[in-house]
Amino acid sequence: MSASRHDGAETREHEVVTIAESRSGGYRPIAEYAAVGDAQSLALINSDGGVDWLCLPHFDSPAVLCRILDVDKGGYLAVRPSRPVVRVTRRYRPNSTILETTFETGRGRLRITDTMPVAADDPDALLDGVWSGTGRHRLIRLLEALDGPIDVVLDAKIAFDYGLVPATVELVPGQGARLSDESGRMLGLTWPGALEAGDQGGLKGDLTVGPGQPIACVLDWVEDQSNREMVPKTEDWIAQIAETDGAWNRWASGLHIQGRYQNELLRSALTLKLLTFEPTGAIIAAPTTSLPEDIGGVRNWDYRYCWLRDATFTLYALLQVGDDSAASAFWGWIERTCANLSPAEINIMYTIRGDGDLTERTLDHLSGYRDSRPVRVGNGAWDQRQIDVYGELIDAFWFYHHWAREHGWDVTVRAEVWGLIRATADYICQIWREKDRGIWEIRGDPQHFVYSKVMCWVGLDRAIRFAAMEDPGLDVSRWCQERDAIREEILQRGWNAKVQAFTMAYENEALDASALRMPLVGFLPANDPRMEATIDAIYDHLGDGGLIKRYEANDGLSGGEGAFAICTFWMVDCLTALGRIDDAQALFERMLGYASDLGLFAEEVDPETGAALGNYPQAFTHLALIDAGVDLTAALQRRKAVSGSMEERARDAEPDWRAADD
Repeated sequence: MSASRHDGAETREHEVVTIAESRSGGYRPIAEYAAVGDAQSLALINSDGGVDWLCLPHFDSPAVLCRILDVDKGGYLAVRPSRPVVRVTRRYRPNSTILETTFETGRGRLRITDTMPVAADDPDALLDGVWSGTGRHRLIRLLEALDGPIDVVLDAKIAFDYGLVPATVELVPGQGARLSDESGRMLGLTWPGALEAGDQGGLKGDLTVGPGQPIACVLDWVEDQSNREMVPKTEDWIAQIAETDGAWNRWASGLHIQGRYQNELLRSALTLKLLTFEPTGAIIAAPTTSLPEDIGGVRNWDYRYCWLRDATFTLYALLQVGDDSAASAFWGWIERTCANLSPAEINIMYTIRGDGDLTERTLDHLSGYRDSRPVRVGNGAWDQRQIDVYGELIDAFWFYHHWAREHGWDVTVRAEVWGLIRATADYICQIWREKDRGIWEIRGDPQHFVYSKVMCWVGLDRAIRFAAMEDPGLDVSRWCQERDAIREEILQRGWNAKVQAFTMAYENEALDASALRMPLVGFLPANDPRMEATIDAIYDHLGDGGLIKRYEANDGLSGGEGAFAICTFWMVDCLTALGRIDDAQALFERMLGYASDLGLFAEEVDPETGAALGNYPQAFTHLALIDAGVDLTAALQRRKAVSGSMEERARDAEPDWRAADD
């Protein structure tokens, strides 16, 4: 089904409603931010016209705008009407990530169209469903007066290295400014109105936008300073917006999304594309760092990297919505990153280019979002021992190639890749009895985490299946023996008779929502009495108004956290698998209600306030939304078909009393 069928819902405008007290200290609610990007970087824009987060030229580059992490020291770029605003509405254009925000004042309306433009590789030879954009490392903010001239003000502060190095400002009268530092980095700001430079990279400006006379404010990364063209014509900026809109629409037209949740699944698919680093195919967990899981707490992590653990989730979601090219590119990234490594050398996460060292450091000059310290760059979990990742790598391999063959794709398993998978299966046989730090990257002592053991079972199970399909002469007896041993141990030591559930770790009574993955990966059917009891126990004890927390256990960190959105969507999937379709649908729709006005999700939700917590927008959440939404939609369609068939049979069997009367 063409994504253009979504236009009705996608074109509606959303009035922005925020809680006044959550803006105390100048910080905006996380869910108040819209995201625009070029599949290489991403900007977060609040409802007052301020860009508070932007890394250039790439996701993991040092931020040049980071007010979201420190309202006093972080850079920002704000454009808004000079007069008081009485109402703000905004929307994404249909099948696109181009943002339109309309500000109403007592004397007219201003519309700002925000995008990070892409250049189409070959506009005359593009196919629907194929991404065609190359990022320009630029943010365009097109200003339009909708009914009468509007006076507009610009307020900005540009600083390199997360606000640590204020830009040196060189004004170019009538054009804007050049912003640079001693190392040679340069940004260009296009602003055709009056402009004044202040301290610490500060800028103030104003201009009047007349009806039918749009004006562009543009911030771009200057790669080649000698060819810097400060102010192309406004028509050129408008053309870039149109070209970008076309690229998004052509890509979206190739998606296959059906059912009552089309619009929500489409927005999640668009968000995943925003989080794709197009040059390599990697998909980052989130475009931000250190947005807290607990306001004022220390659970603040850098998520601008790609986790191997996400591989199967990612491939499943992309292929379910029909984004075959992104799935292939993502699997290509995995191959390039891992194929020349031994299993013992494989990390749990990598940079968008496939680099493995993500040494963590803190940015002590930043206060953090709402004073949530520390602000971290890098991720200290990169070299943790997490043995589930080996099973997830093999599962991704199996799923991608099995799907490709079922759908008639011409894919070749390279010898070195199959060699890696065989070596990884052998490695699982060697290490599955060891302790690790698990899916949640516990920073306390290693344990025998049940989920890690389950995924070791999955890795061997999928390797055995693939060998039977593609390498039937291979001796897999050891894999079979160890797979069965893993299963037996999980059933004996992972099941806690006192708790009447599978728990977080052996000899541990704490519940863990990752157990919800057990039926979803085929370890046990959802209706197995032990599995059903576990699902119910997690819902009862880790649920808060239906929202599911990860666990309640000592994890070596102070403070708390919210409910994990992905865990709630896993619960939806489990309820669907149990045949509790009404319960699954109610929980799914409840969870959808926690999205931002534009359909974006963070990592977590505060069960008490409904506020978004953690890095944003979060790929894991949108992947799980797609997984749960696709499975729930299929279940609803099956039920409808069965119901319709039963009604038809009942009508056929019903006597025709009118005929009898005749």
